Amino acid sequence: MKLFLMCACCLALASTAFAQKPPASPPEQATATIGGKSISIQYSSPGVKGREGHIFSKDGLISHDPHYPVWRAGANSATALHTDADLTIGNLAVPKGDYTLFVDISNPDQWTLIVSKATKEWGLAYDSSKDLGRTAMTMSKPPSLVENLKWSITDLGGGRGEITLAWEDHSASVPVVAH
Repeated sequence: MKLFLMCACCLALASTAFAQKPPASPPEQATATIGGKSISIQYSSPGVKGREGHIFSKDGLISHDPHYPVWRAGANSATALHTDADLTIGNLAVPKGDYTLFVDISNPDQWTLIVSKATKEWGLAYDSSKDLGRTAMTMSKPPSLVENLKWSITDLGGGRGEITLAWEDHSASVPVVAH
């Protein structure tokens, strides 16, 4: 009986220790109010974790995804966009609602944001027939290494804003207008 109780206690302690470990790619959310309307992006944020220079290269981490060069731009569940307003993202009209975001990184100097009508996608599921559309992103280099992938939405005033994706030594942004 003592052996059983000791094993049960060890199992309980081990389960507690594992349950408290933070996820490798924690869930994150970017939100903003643009033109009085709420816009949010939900994603999981992977880290570079010592792989600098090996994330976006032709033989890098992302190149192993089955839909490469289309990337889910996050980890775990696909990156989700919700908007309470009709938007223009870059040159793409996006009606209010829910979408999934992907990024085409085939040209490392010119990424393309893909807005998909598919929602609640898991991981790497990507079907181009469900694209609402695509729009070019403006590339830049962040001032320092971006360890954890970060989406941000910035309200620039007057119903205008910007969506930015930054990770490792890449940053890509696209203008947003709320209608």
